[in-house]
Amino acid sequence: MAGVAARTANSHIEVREYEALTGLDPSEQDDLRRFALASPDEDGARAVLVERNGTLHARSHVGIVETKQGTVVEILPKVDLSGTRDTREVFLGMLRTYRGLRFAQFNQASIQALSRYPMLPVFIHLFLLDLLRLTQRGLARQYQPMEDNLPCLRGRIQFAEHIRRNVANAARFYCGFDEFTADRPVNRLIHTTLHRLAASAHRDDHQLLHQLRIHFAGVPRSVRPEADWQRRRIDRSMRHYDTVMAWVGLFLFNHGLATYAGQHVNRALLFPMEEVFEDFLVDAFRRHQECYPVRAQGPQRAFARSDDGTKAFTMKPDIALMRDDRRDTPRFVLDAKWKHIDRREHIAQSDVYQLYSYGRRFGCRAVALIYPKTPGFNAPLRYAFRDAVDGQPLALWCFPFDVVDPQGSVRGILRSLQAGHGAAGGPGS
Repeated sequence: MAGVAARTANSHIEVREYEALTGLDPSEQDDLRRFALASPDEDGARAVLVERNGTLHARSHVGIVETKQGTVVEILPKVDLSGTRDTREVFLGMLRTYRGLRFAQFNQASIQALSRYPMLPVFIHLFLLDLLRLTQRGLARQYQPMEDNLPCLRGRIQFAEHIRRNVANAARFYCGFDEFTADRPVNRLIHTTLHRLAASAHRDDHQLLHQLRIHFAGVPRSVRPEADWQRRRIDRSMRHYDTVMAWVGLFLFNHGLATYAGQHVNRALLFPMEEVFEDFLVDAFRRHQECYPVRAQGPQRAFARSDDGTKAFTMKPDIALMRDDRRDTPRFVLDAKWKHIDRREHIAQSDVYQLYSYGRRFGCRAVALIYPKTPGFNAPLRYAFRDAVDGQPLALWCFPFDVVDPQGSVRGILRSLQAGHGAAGGPGS
């Protein structure tokens, strides 16, 4: 039922963006409330949870929050992305292009197979597969200086310590030697990650998890993970470690995502949907059209200057389709909006003002707001700004984007933009 969390027998709760978090016991509610208050709000980003009328609600982040008691709260997209297809499957497909997960190697076939799992076991499964490939190539080893009191001579006798320990025992030799060992920071960090994820892995992965832990049986877990992370070294012979260490950074230190953790929750892997949708659109326009070079987060231009000539109010479009003849000039500026709209009144005027300023500053003939396609918004809207600068009209389009059919959406958007070079008119003129 919409707006009500669903709790399964294995302490897994599903909610949608902006829905209330119900079904938690009082201690979990208190922990999540403190977590919501402690979540960083950097660079103007909104908190991932908010309290309204005494009840916690999700915000515009999708992912998982695991409480100290082991309950996993899974937040799924509110926007109906897929129609008949599973929302989790569609969302995982979008994550393939997200800037914080581009190291993850999973294709459409694996997405379909994994979509029946909650999100955290999905990420653990992908990590385990990458780690399996690493172990098949072998763990990286290095020589480390060691000292030990041995029954046979090895390396060099450390005379001072040898005399102190073995003056009455001629059967022992205190030696210094170099050991070729897998006990190095990167492997300790991986072993620590395996240990921490064991309880959250899906039962289908328990055998694989056990197999991998055998490979690391001779490697101790990290006592000081932060220090080992600073000391890790990956040289050219260890490139097969790159993807695995990205997972380790994510799971142990929350690197690469809008992730939050602390004393109030076990872990939280949360994806800001505005960025996920924007990255998905950028990839789609680069992949499915060749008419225009695609710029993400640019070109950047100042909107104004102060009295002393300093540039002010930097403009940074989400997506710019550039001119071939002038690579620094956009032909069309597009702005990604992860919002559910089904009527024109739901289009925010602030978004329109922003696109108008972009269009005039860059000299475009058309600008566009791109929203996810939903049953209530499945056809483009077109408006004409009433002023014209130097005789040039400016058109505003609002496009629905079908994330299940990005190629078709890109082609449809380009057909509309290119018709009359974006000449304005029609509805709203």
